[in-house]
Amino acid sequence: MYSKLIGNGLSLNSSAANAIAYGCVLAYMFLGIAIVSDIFMESIEEITSQTELIVEKDNFGKEEVVEKTVWNATVANLTLMALGSSAPEIMLAVLETIVNIEGEPQELGPSTIVGSAAFNLLIISAVSIVSVDEIKKIDDVLVFAITSAFSIFAYIWMFFVLTVWTPEYITIPEAFLTLIFLGFLIVFAYWADRYHNKKVKQLMKEKTAEATAEELLEIENE
Repeated sequence: MYSKLIGNGLSLNSSAANAIAYGCVLAYMFLGIAIVSDIFMESIEEITSQTELIVEKDNFGKEEVVEKTVWNATVANLTLMALGSSAPEIMLAVLETIVNIEGEPQELGPSTIVGSAAFNLLIISAVSIVSVDEIKKIDDVLVFAITSAFSIFAYIWMFFVLTVWTPEYITIPEAFLTLIFLGFLIVFAYWADRYHNKKVKQLMKEKTAEATAEELLEIENE
Protein backbone atom coordinates (compact mmCIF):
# COMPACT_ATOMS: atom_id res chain seq x y z
CA MET A 1 0.00 0.00 0.00
CA TYR A 2 2.78 2.40 0.93
CA SER A 3 4.85 1.49 -2.12
CA LYS A 4 1.95 2.42 -4.41
CA LEU A 5 1.63 5.74 -2.62
CA ILE A 6 5.33 6.61 -2.88
CA GLY A 7 5.89 5.22 -6.36
CA ASN A 8 7.96 2.45 -7.91
CA GLY A 9 11.71 2.82 -8.16
CA LEU A 10 12.02 5.41 -5.41
CA SER A 11 14.08 3.02 -3.29
CA LEU A 12 16.85 3.25 -5.90
CA ASN A 13 17.50 6.87 -4.96
CA SER A 14 19.86 8.02 -2.26
CA SER A 15 18.88 7.96 1.40
CA ALA A 16 18.71 11.78 1.55
CA ALA A 17 16.37 11.94 -1.46
CA ASN A 18 14.19 9.23 0.03
CA ALA A 19 14.06 11.06 3.37
CA ILE A 20 12.94 14.27 1.64
CA ALA A 21 10.33 12.39 -0.43
CA TYR A 22 8.95 10.54 2.56
CA GLY A 23 8.94 13.75 4.59
CA CYS A 24 6.98 15.63 1.90
CA VAL A 25 4.43 12.83 1.58
CA LEU A 26 4.10 12.63 5.36
CA ALA A 27 3.59 16.39 5.66
CA TYR A 28 1.00 16.27 2.86
CA MET A 29 -0.90 13.49 4.66
CA PHE A 30 -0.74 15.38 7.97
CA LEU A 31 -2.14 18.46 6.25
CA GLY A 32 -5.01 16.44 4.80
CA ILE A 33 -5.78 14.87 8.17
CA ALA A 34 -5.74 18.30 9.83
CA ILE A 35 -8.18 19.74 7.27
CA VAL A 36 -10.56 16.79 7.52
CA SER A 37 -10.39 16.82 11.34
CA ASP A 38 -11.19 20.56 11.45
CA ILE A 39 -14.22 20.05 9.20
CA PHE A 40 -15.31 17.09 11.31
CA MET A 41 -15.00 19.06 14.55
CA GLU A 42 -16.89 22.03 13.09
CA SER A 43 -19.70 19.69 12.05
CA ILE A 44 -19.87 18.19 15.55
CA GLU A 45 -19.88 21.64 17.14
CA GLU A 46 -22.74 22.63 14.83
CA ILE A 47 -24.69 19.55 15.88
CA THR A 48 -24.11 20.00 19.61
CA SER A 49 -24.93 23.73 19.50
CA GLN A 50 -28.50 23.14 18.33
CA THR A 51 -31.07 24.59 20.70
CA GLU A 52 -34.80 24.33 21.33
CA LEU A 53 -37.34 26.57 23.03
CA ILE A 54 -39.01 25.16 26.13
CA VAL A 55 -41.33 26.63 28.74
CA GLU A 56 -40.01 26.69 32.30
CA LYS A 57 -40.94 28.35 35.56
CA ASP A 58 -38.52 30.89 36.93
CA ASN A 59 -37.58 31.34 40.57
CA PHE A 60 -40.77 33.34 41.16
CA GLY A 61 -43.05 30.65 39.69
CA LYS A 62 -43.74 32.52 36.43
CA GLU A 63 -43.62 30.66 33.13
CA GLU A 64 -41.06 31.83 30.60
CA VAL A 65 -39.66 30.60 27.30
CA VAL A 66 -36.06 29.44 27.69
CA GLU A 67 -33.63 28.44 24.95
CA LYS A 68 -31.73 25.27 25.86
CA THR A 69 -29.29 23.08 24.01
CA VAL A 70 -30.62 19.78 22.69
CA TRP A 71 -27.45 17.86 23.54
CA ASN A 72 -26.29 17.49 27.10
CA ALA A 73 -22.80 19.03 27.33
CA THR A 74 -21.30 16.13 29.27
CA VAL A 75 -22.69 13.48 26.93
CA ALA A 76 -21.58 15.48 23.88
CA ASN A 77 -18.02 15.75 25.24
CA LEU A 78 -17.85 12.01 25.99
CA THR A 79 -19.27 10.89 22.64
CA LEU A 80 -19.25 13.26 19.68
CA MET A 81 -16.37 15.49 20.77
CA ALA A 82 -14.25 12.50 21.74
CA LEU A 83 -15.04 10.84 18.41
CA GLY A 84 -14.12 13.98 16.49
CA SER A 85 -10.82 14.56 18.28
CA SER A 86 -9.83 10.87 18.03
CA ALA A 87 -11.11 10.30 14.49
CA PRO A 88 -7.64 10.06 12.82
CA GLU A 89 -6.32 7.27 15.06
CA ILE A 90 -9.68 5.47 15.02
CA MET A 91 -9.78 5.50 11.21
CA LEU A 92 -6.15 4.37 11.11
CA ALA A 93 -6.93 1.41 13.37
CA VAL A 94 -10.03 0.50 11.33
CA LEU A 95 -8.13 0.76 8.02
CA GLU A 96 -5.27 -1.32 9.36
CA THR A 97 -7.72 -3.97 10.57
CA ILE A 98 -9.46 -4.11 7.19
CA VAL A 99 -6.17 -4.38 5.29
CA ASN A 100 -4.89 -7.20 7.53
CA ILE A 101 -8.25 -8.82 8.23
CA GLU A 102 -6.94 -12.33 7.49
CA GLY A 103 -3.44 -11.87 8.88
CA GLU A 104 -1.79 -10.89 12.11
CA PRO A 105 -2.94 -7.47 13.33
CA GLN A 106 -0.34 -4.72 13.36
CA GLU A 107 0.60 -2.49 16.28
CA LEU A 108 0.30 0.94 14.64
CA GLY A 109 -3.46 1.40 15.06
CA PRO A 110 -3.78 0.34 18.73
CA SER A 111 -0.55 2.17 19.59
CA THR A 112 -1.86 5.47 18.21
CA ILE A 113 -5.12 5.12 20.16
CA VAL A 114 -3.36 4.33 23.43
CA GLY A 115 -0.75 7.02 22.84
CA SER A 116 -3.40 9.63 22.05
CA ALA A 117 -5.38 8.73 25.18
CA ALA A 118 -2.27 8.92 27.35
CA PHE A 119 -1.29 12.24 25.77
CA ASN A 120 -4.75 13.70 26.39
CA LEU A 121 -4.84 12.45 29.97
CA LEU A 122 -1.33 13.50 31.01
CA ILE A 123 0.24 16.11 28.71
CA ILE A 124 -2.84 18.18 27.82
CA SER A 125 -4.02 18.24 31.44
CA ALA A 126 -0.58 19.37 32.59
CA VAL A 127 -0.25 22.07 29.90
CA SER A 128 -3.77 23.36 30.63
CA ILE A 129 -2.93 23.78 34.30
CA VAL A 130 0.50 25.34 33.76
CA SER A 131 -0.73 27.75 31.05
CA VAL A 132 -3.21 29.48 33.37
CA ASP A 133 -1.77 31.76 36.06
CA GLU A 134 -4.95 32.30 38.03
CA ILE A 135 -6.55 29.63 40.17
CA LYS A 136 -9.16 27.56 38.36
CA LYS A 137 -12.01 25.67 39.99
CA ILE A 138 -13.63 22.48 38.70
CA ASP A 139 -17.28 23.29 38.08
CA ASP A 140 -18.62 19.75 38.50
CA VAL A 141 -16.39 17.68 40.77
CA LEU A 142 -18.62 14.58 40.56
CA VAL A 143 -18.45 14.37 36.76
CA PHE A 144 -14.70 15.00 36.91
CA ALA A 145 -14.28 12.22 39.47
CA ILE A 146 -16.31 9.76 37.38
CA THR A 147 -14.43 10.45 34.15
CA SER A 148 -11.08 10.30 35.99
CA ALA A 149 -11.96 6.98 37.63
CA PHE A 150 -13.06 5.48 34.31
CA SER A 151 -9.88 6.76 32.62
CA ILE A 152 -7.70 5.00 35.17
CA PHE A 153 -9.92 1.91 35.01
CA ALA A 154 -9.49 1.81 31.22
CA TYR A 155 -5.72 1.37 31.52
CA ILE A 156 -6.14 -1.26 34.27
CA TRP A 157 -8.72 -3.10 32.15
CA MET A 158 -6.43 -3.03 29.12
CA PHE A 159 -3.54 -4.36 31.22
CA PHE A 160 -5.56 -7.33 32.48
CA VAL A 161 -6.98 -8.10 29.03
CA LEU A 162 -3.64 -8.02 27.21
CA THR A 163 -1.35 -9.52 29.85
CA VAL A 164 -3.36 -11.60 32.34
CA TRP A 165 -6.49 -13.15 30.82
CA THR A 166 -5.70 -13.47 27.11
CA PRO A 167 -2.09 -12.31 26.59
CA GLU A 168 -1.59 -10.40 23.32
CA TYR A 169 -5.11 -11.30 22.22
CA ILE A 170 -8.53 -9.64 22.59
CA THR A 171 -11.59 -11.85 22.53
CA ILE A 172 -15.05 -10.86 21.32
CA PRO A 173 -16.55 -10.90 24.87
CA GLU A 174 -13.75 -8.61 26.06
CA ALA A 175 -14.48 -6.21 23.22
CA PHE A 176 -18.20 -6.16 24.04
CA LEU A 177 -17.43 -5.63 27.72
CA THR A 178 -15.31 -2.62 26.77
CA LEU A 179 -18.25 -1.13 24.88
CA ILE A 180 -20.52 -1.81 27.85
CA PHE A 181 -18.08 0.03 30.14
CA LEU A 182 -18.28 3.00 27.78
CA GLY A 183 -22.05 2.95 28.16
CA PHE A 184 -21.69 2.91 31.93
CA LEU A 185 -19.36 5.91 31.75
CA ILE A 186 -21.86 7.92 29.68
CA VAL A 187 -24.81 7.00 31.92
CA PHE A 188 -22.99 7.75 35.19
CA ALA A 189 -21.55 11.02 33.87
CA TYR A 190 -24.97 12.09 32.59
CA TRP A 191 -26.55 11.29 35.97
CA ALA A 192 -23.83 13.25 37.77
CA ASP A 193 -24.32 16.22 35.45
CA ARG A 194 -28.09 16.24 36.00
CA TYR A 195 -27.56 15.97 39.76
CA HIS A 196 -25.14 18.91 39.68
CA ASN A 197 -27.52 21.05 37.61
CA LYS A 198 -30.38 20.22 39.98
CA LYS A 199 -28.32 21.30 42.98
CA VAL A 200 -27.32 24.54 41.23
CA LYS A 201 -30.95 25.36 40.43
CA GLN A 202 -31.99 24.62 44.00
CA LEU A 203 -29.22 26.85 45.33
CA MET A 204 -30.27 29.65 42.97
CA LYS A 205 -33.88 29.36 44.17
CA GLU A 206 -32.77 29.57 47.79
CA LYS A 207 -30.65 32.64 47.10
CA THR A 208 -33.51 34.25 45.18
CA ALA A 209 -35.92 33.51 48.04
CA GLU A 210 -33.47 35.02 50.56
CA ALA A 211 -32.97 38.10 48.39
CA THR A 212 -36.73 38.51 47.98
CA ALA A 213 -37.27 38.20 51.74
CA GLU A 214 -34.61 40.84 52.38
CA GLU A 215 -36.20 43.20 49.83
CA LEU A 216 -39.63 42.76 51.45
CA LEU A 217 -38.12 43.42 54.88
CA GLU A 218 -36.47 46.61 53.61
CA ILE A 219 -39.77 47.80 52.13
CA GLU A 220 -41.58 47.14 55.42
CA ASN A 221 -38.90 49.03 57.35
CA GLU A 222 -39.25 52.01 55.03
